[in-house]
Amino acid sequence: MSLFVLFLFLIPAISSFFLNLEQKRADKLLLEQGRIFEKIKKDKQDKIYLTGKFDPSQRNDFSPVPAELNIGGYKMYLRKETLDAFLKMEEAAEKDNVDLKIASATRNFDYQKKLWNDKWTGVKIVDGKSLLKSIPDELERFKKILEYSAVPGASRHHWGTDFDINDATPEYFETEKGEKVYDWLVENAPSFGFCQPYNVKESERATGYNEEKWHWSYALLSKNFTEEYRNLIKNADIKGFDGDEYVPSFDLINDYVLAINPDCL
Repeated sequence: MSLFVLFLFLIPAISSFFLNLEQKRADKLLLEQGRIFEKIKKDKQDKIYLTGKFDPSQRNDFSPVPAELNIGGYKMYLRKETLDAFLKMEEAAEKDNVDLKIASATRNFDYQKKLWNDKWTGVKIVDGKSLLKSIPDELERFKKILEYSAVPGASRHHWGTDFDINDATPEYFETEKGEKVYDWLVENAPSFGFCQPYNVKESERATGYNEEKWHWSYALLSKNFTEEYRNLIKNADIKGFDGDEYVPSFDLINDYVLAINPDCL
């Protein structure tokens, strides 16, 4: 009789124990589901950022490039950290009688799309020719544009960490003035956190865009964005511009986006 009474007495305690256990399991599952949801939400936002589908003028982590340093012909923006570092580098260069200006800064998806489409359709002349006429084979035309231009959604200029200095042409950097600027950058830019993503193609960088002496990147940030791009973006995400049906013919991520100077990785 005493065992039966004891059993009756323990029933509420046992029931409470299992109810608490089930509640803990439910809470843990809910927490895990919340984490998964937040990660999906963050990944979606990160993909939007990495592919340039935003307006930098509407973001509080971007600042306009000062007019006296802007030679791009339009209002340009960079991430605040990038711009702060550039201003310090520009000040140091001025003391050495080296003039640094920004010819191109953040370019979002729509801006990059216009650059790409204008080359594709022959509106913008490349090497003195209309590619629409000189390269009627569209796959070959795609490959030709890739020598110096990223497809929309795959440009480092989307991130606010990369910019072009003074003149985005090889010819400028073959002049005495251009050589002086480049030599100064090679020697000094790394101390301000910058690297040249597209250096000379060699064994360490056998694929990707041609050398761009004008293109510099704030590596303290762009290294993280490069790694996020590697993890989040697929070739299937790169679309929405003229000729995008040829994207599957290339490995744009590995052979272009990630094919950069090892110093920038």
